[in-house]
Amino acid sequence: MAGLLSGLEQFGLSNLENMDLYEAPKKEEKGPDGKPASAAMQEQDYLFDKSFTCPICDKEFKARTVRIGKVKLSGSDLDLRPRYEQVDLLKYDIIMCPSCGYAALSRFFKFVTSPQAKNIKKTISTTFKPQKETKEIYTYDEALERYKLTLANAIVKQTRASEKAYICLKTAWLLRGKAEHLDKNLPDYEAQKKQCEDEENEFLRNALEGFLAARQTESFPMCGMDEPTVDYLIAVTAMRFEQYDVSSRLITGILTSPTANPRMKDKARDIKEMLMKKIKEKNAARK
Repeated sequence: MAGLLSGLEQFGLSNLENMDLYEAPKKEEKGPDGKPASAAMQEQDYLFDKSFTCPICDKEFKARTVRIGKVKLSGSDLDLRPRYEQVDLLKYDIIMCPSCGYAALSRFFKFVTSPQAKNIKKTISTTFKPQKETKEIYTYDEALERYKLTLANAIVKQTRASEKAYICLKTAWLLRGKAEHLDKNLPDYEAQKKQCEDEENEFLRNALEGFLAARQTESFPMCGMDEPTVDYLIAVTAMRFEQYDVSSRLITGILTSPTANPRMKDKARDIKEMLMKKIKEKNAARK
């Protein structure tokens, strides 16, 4: 009897005529994460090169950018730092011109005034060493360098306090991510972890100072955030540094605000409980 696949020779596929129709499927190999090896994706698989034109030197370049639709938000920290399952988006939120050294958070990259451009050319571009953008992914240290260059640009631009505070906040979040991803088998693991924590605190203190100043002089929305969100960030950060009076005042404001959404008020209630506990512990320690 002719086989099920007889006649394939006309397609040059006679070697397939005797394949077993119900051959037991081979066991699928698994990757280290338990997923099929063929489906295991690396960080670079969630990235692509996006083209930009520098508003300072007018040169075109490409920067690694996250494919937002492919990454999944898994949660957030107390201070709203987002956590994604596949890749840390914070590492790729800086757009840097490799020719002139202009760098900014992606949301601010296009917005440069003529006086700001002049200052950047004079203070940064004249001594900047052109970079080759050949990286498939950025390490935390490489991303940290880009954030610091961005902060330097913001200072040179004499930008608003809120923007500089926001850069400091996101740099602190990046350092937290770096600490979490340190190899615990490193001989100097504890020293590196402490350095990350110390640097994170330094950036958070500056973020707190900047947001407090911006709150007095700028209007909302601020860096894309409404007033309750900014007040919440300030309250959480102030509580971290035991500025309980500042934190308490702002949390009370959120809870009585007609514009704060229910989700933000729930977060504020959680902070209020934590705050009351910390104040109680501090008062008990004084006795």
